[in-house]
Amino acid sequence: MAEQQGSAVDTRPGWTARFAPLAVPIFRLVWLASIVSNIGSWMQTVGAQWLLVQDDSSPLLVALVQTASAAPVLLFAIPAGVIGEFLNRRRVLLWSQTVQLAVVLGLTYLTAVGQTTTTILLASTFVLGTVSAIQLPAFQALVPDIVPPKLLIDAASLSSIGVNIARAVGPAIAGLVVAQFGVAAVFLLNALSFLVFLGVLLFWKTYSPPVARPEPFVDATRAGIRYIRHSRIVRRILLRLAVFLIPANALWALLPTIAKNSLGFSASGYGLLLAALGAGSIVGAFVLPWARRVAAVNGVVLTSSVVFGAGLVVLVTSPTLWITFPALVATGLAWIGVIATINGTVQAFLPVWVRTRGLSFYQLVLFGCTAAGSAGAGVLASVWDPGLVVIGAGILCGLGGLSLLVWPMLATSGIGRGIVEVPGVEDRPRPDGADDAPVLVVIRYRIPVERRQEFLDTMTGVQQTRLRTGARGWQVYVDADDPGSVIEAYSVGSWREHVSQHEGRTTDFDAQQIARARAMSTQELEVTHLLAIPLPHHRGVEKRRTRDKRRSIPHGT
Repeated sequence: MAEQQGSAVDTRPGWTARFAPLAVPIFRLVWLASIVSNIGSWMQTVGAQWLLVQDDSSPLLVALVQTASAAPVLLFAIPAGVIGEFLNRRRVLLWSQTVQLAVVLGLTYLTAVGQTTTTILLASTFVLGTVSAIQLPAFQALVPDIVPPKLLIDAASLSSIGVNIARAVGPAIAGLVVAQFGVAAVFLLNALSFLVFLGVLLFWKTYSPPVARPEPFVDATRAGIRYIRHSRIVRRILLRLAVFLIPANALWALLPTIAKNSLGFSASGYGLLLAALGAGSIVGAFVLPWARRVAAVNGVVLTSSVVFGAGLVVLVTSPTLWITFPALVATGLAWIGVIATINGTVQAFLPVWVRTRGLSFYQLVLFGCTAAGSAGAGVLASVWDPGLVVIGAGILCGLGGLSLLVWPMLATSGIGRGIVEVPGVEDRPRPDGADDAPVLVVIRYRIPVERRQEFLDTMTGVQQTRLRTGARGWQVYVDADDPGSVIEAYSVGSWREHVSQHEGRTTDFDAQQIARARAMSTQELEVTHLLAIPLPHHRGVEKRRTRDKRRSIPHGT
């Protein structure tokens, strides 16, 4: 579908390349609808937090709004990645928007009649967070379906701009609406934002989901987990995200309390603080491409982390709003500097076969750390002054950024991410039922003894390739009777998954690792595929034998 729509991109002179994806009609509609929906979501968060602040709830309860919204990702992010990988993504979004609309309408009614308790509010927020967790990987993976590959980076940048337009506009509108019409009106506007997105999805009837090789749900989930487990680059990126997010979320969790108790602001004033953060994020989305060219990924994340930490300290210690508001703009810019840079790096690095599942792990870290950081900040703020907690969080953010000087993220440039086919299994006959049978692959290499260590060093890369693409166990052996014969053996959960290794999971980089090892063999490789044969359960057999033996003993013996 992306290739068909590539011709729709405006190539007229003067068209800014960064906005070229907006020339794809359906991307433009989805982008605008997502901005409206995100504005509603930010209004919802502000309304929920201010409803608790109005009732003089503790800082912990106010912070738990962020936790209730983010915590469901811990439970549902990984299965949601599988759902978004193999189901129709448009349909997933349709159902998600419908459920969220129903929940928000119910909450609007209860709030209007004065029946919204803290329990109802947090429970509703949790349900909305659950549905959002299910739809997020599908929504992120939808962009490559509707824009040409050459515009994917620009489309991701526009998505970040859209999110931060909502971050700037939503809180400001919410503050004004709360001040004039009350919290129920904010919830109602959020419900209308879901209707806008639903309208676009219903209008978009030409969506053709990409064809994916069918996999059982459990196997697909395991494959995603296995890939992340054996991808050192992705693990390092996600860990860096966690190091920033856990202290950084003290800002979002405690800003309502600081706005009311420390700064003496009303709901509209709190909205303006959030609008300053959002404005900085919008500026950051435009500045980031230039910053990445100048400072690269590690430099951008380091600088942004330090600036964000300094912004938290200034928020609490500033003697005047003339300093506070510019500092919040810089803080918002730094926030998007970290989040968008890490998000873009993950999206660009993940191979297409596991992209949605990989992004679900990104969402898991993003929202899981948001939940943990917000709850932790709330607990600390119930013991100490919230301002001191925010200052401490700012110091931790700065130290986390400086740690990149000694522990940087791994470089990803030059690592081929395109999918290539590896011949070897497509024409091989196999018995009936082999698709679900575990497979042991045995490959015999002829390696001169004097080159064995060089070969083993090369096989380290092959090992990670096999494990990332589906192997459940891997080992190298040497033939005791023939020292020049080295055997690679690895197990795969099923023949179906082994075929996927050859036809849909091997990247350019993986193929290079395998080719380098094969080239070291002085004779043609011998490849054997062994299919597991299920045996009777021994314990059950023993029980049956014992039972039959007892029955054969004469009564009274």
